[in-house]
Amino acid sequence: MTAWSVAVVPRPLSVTDLHAGGAVLADGLGLAHAPELAPEARWFRGALEAGAGWAVSAACAGEPDAAVIELRLGDLEELPADLRALMPAATRHEGYRLTSSGGRVVITGRSRAGVFYGLQTLRQLLPDSLLRQAGQSGPIQLPALEIVDAPRFTWRGVHIDVSRHFLPKSFILKLIDLIALHKCNVLHLHLTDDQGWRIPIARYPLLTEVGAWRGPSADGHGEGAVDAFPHGGFFSREDLAEIVAFAATRHVNVLPEIDMPGHMVAAIAAYPELGNTARRLQVRPDWGISAHVLNLDDSTLRFCTEVIDEVTDIFPWRYVHLGGDECPVTEWQSSPRAQQLMRQNGYTDERKLQGWFTARMAEHLAARGRSLVGWSEIIEGGAPADAVVMAWRGEEDGVKAVAAGHDVVMAAQEWLYFDRPYVRDPAEPAGFPGATSVEKVYRYDPVPAAVPAADRDHVLGAQCELWTEFVTTPGHAEYLYFPRLCAFAEAVWTTETTTQPKAFEEFVARLARHLRRLAALGVNYRPLEGPNPGQARVWTQPK
Repeated sequence: MTAWSVAVVPRPLSVTDLHAGGAVLADGLGLAHAPELAPEARWFRGALEAGAGWAVSAACAGEPDAAVIELRLGDLEELPADLRALMPAATRHEGYRLTSSGGRVVITGRSRAGVFYGLQTLRQLLPDSLLRQAGQSGPIQLPALEIVDAPRFTWRGVHIDVSRHFLPKSFILKLIDLIALHKCNVLHLHLTDDQGWRIPIARYPLLTEVGAWRGPSADGHGEGAVDAFPHGGFFSREDLAEIVAFAATRHVNVLPEIDMPGHMVAAIAAYPELGNTARRLQVRPDWGISAHVLNLDDSTLRFCTEVIDEVTDIFPWRYVHLGGDECPVTEWQSSPRAQQLMRQNGYTDERKLQGWFTARMAEHLAARGRSLVGWSEIIEGGAPADAVVMAWRGEEDGVKAVAAGHDVVMAAQEWLYFDRPYVRDPAEPAGFPGATSVEKVYRYDPVPAAVPAADRDHVLGAQCELWTEFVTTPGHAEYLYFPRLCAFAEAVWTTETTTQPKAFEEFVARLARHLRRLAALGVNYRPLEGPNPGQARVWTQPK
C-alpha cells in the first residue's frame, strides 16, 4: 500500500500498509479526544452521524476499550528521521499521523489543525455515501494502515470575487466546507470593486444602500452585449460573522479584501466626495479598469481608515487585503491635492503616490495589530517592508517581491486564474481568453525557479482565483473550481519525494475516484472528459 494506492486528495506524504488488523466502525462507536480537541470532535461527530445515521458516543481518552476513534495532540517526534525531514519546519505544526490498527483509529496531530486534517483524511477513507445526508450505513471495515502527512506550504488559499456578481452566503459556506475537505486554509473574499460593495459599514450606510446595486450590465467581457436586469446584494454583519465562525471550526482563515485606492467606483458612486471630479458616478455596469480612483484628501484617508476599523472588527485574522492593483494615476495628474503631495515628498512619478497611500493604510493596520496584503502593483510604489505581496501577473512579480524582502503568495494568472476555460473549445462556458487545464494546475510549482534557495521561505504558498465577470450562479462557480481546485490542493499540500514523485496519470486515477465524493456532496464539477450537456455553452445531443 502506498500514498498512490490510497485515493486521498491531496495525496498524503506517506502511507504504510500494516498488513493485518484495521478497524471496524459501526453504530455506537466511541470517540475519545483530548479536552482541547472538543471542537474537532464535535465537527466530526456531526458529520459522521449525519452521513451514517449512527449514534457516536463520547469516550474517555486513555481508555482503549471504550474508544474506536481517539484524537490526540502530540509532537510526532517518534517518527523516523527521514520522514520528519520531509515535513517543512514552517508547516510541521499542521502535520498528523493516522493509524488504523488493532480495532482502533488513532489520529495524532501536532495542533488542532493537524488533527482536523487527519479527520478529513479519515472521511476520504470512508464510503462516499457517508458524505451524503442519507443517514444509513452498516459497519465499515477500515484497512490496517498508517498515514503520516503534513503540508508543503502554510498559505493554501482560495479566492472568490463576490463584487462583479454577488454570490449568496449559502454558497460561501459550501465553498468553505469544500476548501476544508481539500486541506486548504485561506478563503479570500473580494468584497469590493467598481461593480459592487458587499460589506456594510455602519459609519457609511450608502456604501450598501447605493454601492451594492447596479443596473443592466455587461454580459460577458468585451463582446458588447448587455443583459436586461439589475444586479446586487451584500452580506449583513451577522452573515459575515457566521462565515468567519463557520470557517474557524474548519481551520480556514477568512481574508477580507477592500480594494483601494483604485477599483473604488462603487464607493465613489455612494459618496462622490471621495472622487477626484465633481461628477456623480454610477456603480460601474461593465468590466475593465476605471480611470476613477480615490482622491488623496485627508477626509478620504479618514474614510479608508474608518472602513478598515469596521472590517477588522468583523474579521479577526492577522491579515487584511487592501488590493492596490490596476490604479490609474490620470486623475492624480490634474488633482491639486495630489500635486501638492508630489511636491512635499519630492516625487516625480504619480505612481509613488500609491506607495504613499499604501504606507498610510499599513500604518493604520499595524496600529490595530494587522498586516497588509496587496496585489503585485504595491511594490511599484514602494510597499511597506512587512507587506505580503500577492503576485498575480506572473512569476516575475513574485521573484521581484522576494528580492525586495517581502513574503509572497503566488497567484500567477497563467496557472491559477480559474475564470479561464479549461480548454479552448466552443462547448466550454464563456470565460477570459486562454485556457487553464487540470493538468496545468497540477504541474504548477508555487516556488519560481528564479528564487534563490536561501530565500524560498519567503514564498508562503499559493492561491487560486475566481473572478466573476462571467460567473452569475453558484453552479457555474463550482464548475470552474472543480476539479481544478483538487489539482491546486495537491500543488500546495503534497511534498514530492524521490520514492513518490508527482505523476499526473496517477493523480487522474485518484481524481476519478475523488469525483464520486464531489458528486455525493452535490458539487457541479466538470467531468474530466468535458462539460456535460447541461454545462456546455452550446447544445449537443447526448449520445
